Amino acid sequence: MSSRPLIAYLAAKGFERDLQEELALHGVRVRDVKERLVLAEGLFSSAWAQNIWLEPFFQPITSVGDAVRILKSIQRNWKLHAVDFHRRAALIEQQLPPVKARPLAFGQSAPSSPLGSWTLWDHDTLLVSARCSSVFPDGEVRFEEDKVNPPSRAYLKLWETFTLLGLSPQRGELCLDLGSAPGGWTWVLAGLGAKVFSIDKSPLDARVAAMPGVEHCLGSGFGLEPQTAGYVDWLFSDMACYPERLLGTVKEWLKAEAVGNMVCTIKLQGSTDHAVVQAFREIPGSQVVHLSCNKHELTWVNLRDRR
Repeated sequence: MSSRPLIAYLAAKGFERDLQEELALHGVRVRDVKERLVLAEGLFSSAWAQNIWLEPFFQPITSVGDAVRILKSIQRNWKLHAVDFHRRAALIEQQLPPVKARPLAFGQSAPSSPLGSWTLWDHDTLLVSARCSSVFPDGEVRFEEDKVNPPSRAYLKLWETFTLLGLSPQRGELCLDLGSAPGGWTWVLAGLGAKVFSIDKSPLDARVAAMPGVEHCLGSGFGLEPQTAGYVDWLFSDMACYPERLLGTVKEWLKAEAVGNMVCTIKLQGSTDHAVVQAFREIPGSQVVHLSCNKHELTWVNLRDRR
């Protein structure tokens, strides 16, 4: 019998295959799969899991009422992720305390109350985990969106990143935004009161370019060398580029000791290159995640200055 813990991984929508490939590459044995939910032996900080059920166990039930009683006896807050027996699962869910998952206003903290996850694995068996990696339902973060001011929806990536980290650039800090046009990320950073040096071959949206603290340069994000730019508190990149080229750029900045913190989007083309994702993960101080608003891409975060 395996001594490795039983873990349930919930794949990001549409990336079930990527999750299973990633787990296999890291020696995590998959036991069963039901839609997006992957039951496996071994805990791994998966980039392609939107949520990880950390302490799942199977719980026999005799009825809908029995299931409700058992879940309530463990804790208050639960999120159903239905994979089968949808009507029966809904009857259980209706008798549990409602979980209010209103969209966040940017700047609000992540919920502090634990949120467990459960499903009906078969007609008479729950799969239950009181502890999960995310406090958001199914690991998906929703915001009260600003549909007027930002020039693109890319701003949501930074909103989610800063919310999950509980950390963001402070007023007056210098941020470098590589490949910034039309300016969704620059808009977020300037709105926080940071000084933003943005660079792209295309101009910024005029409203973003006019924001206090924003300086824009026409050019390639790869053409700016750390020795020329000097030290920056934060480096950001949402550039559409090959991951290998981005990897080389961030390593150059780290080697020059010219940057505090980094947030970059790893844009993946075709089949996922798990080797290059692992190369980002192996940089000390790094984490790689799939944000709720990411598509076939991952967000890499490297924190060296947590002031």
